[in-house]
Amino acid sequence: MNAELLVSVSGIRDTTRDAAIEFAAEMDRRDVRLSLLVAPRLKGKYRLVDDPATQSWLRGRRARGDAIVLHGYDQAATKRRRAEFSALPGHEARLRLTAADRVMEQVELRTRLFAAPRWDASAGAIEALPSVGFRLALGLTSVLDLERNTAQRARVYGIGEGFRAEPWWCRALVMGAARTSRRGGILRLAVSAAQLQRSGPRQAMIDAVDLARYHGATSEVYRWEPLAAARAA
Repeated sequence: MNAELLVSVSGIRDTTRDAAIEFAAEMDRRDVRLSLLVAPRLKGKYRLVDDPATQSWLRGRRARGDAIVLHGYDQAATKRRRAEFSALPGHEARLRLTAADRVMEQVELRTRLFAAPRWDASAGAIEALPSVGFRLALGLTSVLDLERNTAQRARVYGIGEGFRAEPWWCRALVMGAARTSRRGGILRLAVSAAQLQRSGPRQAMIDAVDLARYHGATSEVYRWEPLAAARAA
């Protein structure tokens, strides 16, 4: 059984868009689709609504088959040294999710997929997701179908945004990707767009993808199938 390859890019904004574009072109040449993790607000007073160039690129990528995944609201730590959704009670998570969902709808990038910053969502956040309309929650070690209440186990191999980026870690990531793809498992690769501006991490991610493809991994994106469609299939 061939492995399934899921490649995601986070932290896409005005200052990292060019690196994301170049990486996407490399993936296009390999027939690998991307899951693009998008936050309405980022550090440095960045607002997606004020960045039409990034909006347009993201919409274009989705039209080509890439997936859009909500990646938090403003990624501000809600407790000291804790990622945005990692410690939120349900009602606070619901407020942030609702605000983020409205922005994504405004810029025509609405999605039913959610990945918390640093892949870390509290129990309250997970409980709040369905009430805002989300159907899939991506965690560090699993992909949770919120409609069916089922989890698919698979760990993220990442560079940046909570993951290390030193040369030894990049080498370990490439080796781990090779092992997973040889075994026919689900290979989840993740990289921040900021790290794609550095030659070492960028090359490590490309090498991991190439090895996965060499071992027969098929490219997929994060997705949720409605129950009716799943039964029909």
